[in-house]
Amino acid sequence: MPRTMSVSDSVLIRVTPSTVYEQVSDPTAMGRWSPENLGARVLGEHRGTHVGMVFEGRNKRGPFRWTTRCTVTAADPGQRFAFRVHAIGARRPLLPGPIALWEYRFEAVDGGTRVTETWTDDRRAWPDLLANAFDRVATRGHTFAEFQRVNIRTTLDRLRDALEQKGAGASGGVEGGPGHG
Repeated sequence: MPRTMSVSDSVLIRVTPSTVYEQVSDPTAMGRWSPENLGARVLGEHRGTHVGMVFEGRNKRGPFRWTTRCTVTAADPGQRFAFRVHAIGARRPLLPGPIALWEYRFEAVDGGTRVTETWTDDRRAWPDLLANAFDRVATRGHTFAEFQRVNIRTTLDRLRDALEQKGAGASGGVEGGPGHG
């Protein structure tokens, strides 16, 4: 069976596109919303989110923990944020190779922002049979597309809840959120 190479979902968040972008484009903050990500460490000078910025994300699924190396591929304030996952390892991302592309789009709509999160499988060189077998072991019976569909929904719901509850402050952002400077 051919695998699904990309899945996405959207949510309406009642804050401005720039407010959502500011939070989502900070990889150190993703652990607040993602069911798998525990946060990240930006490598090199952290002078704000920019194309080419590299970070290492810490993740867990059940008893398993791993680290990924990612590079920002799009950083358009209030419009789009994307990064490519290109290395993985238990404590350090030592195994290089195309893994996934994550993208967030922000569209101003009446009353807020439509946020669309998309996961794209970058393991194109893997035969479908091998990828499907690996996926079912790694996700306890699902393909990565099925698994990521649930993760995306959870992330978007948590992001919406956090930003709408705390985003009503004077700055329009999340209180206590890390800066981009």
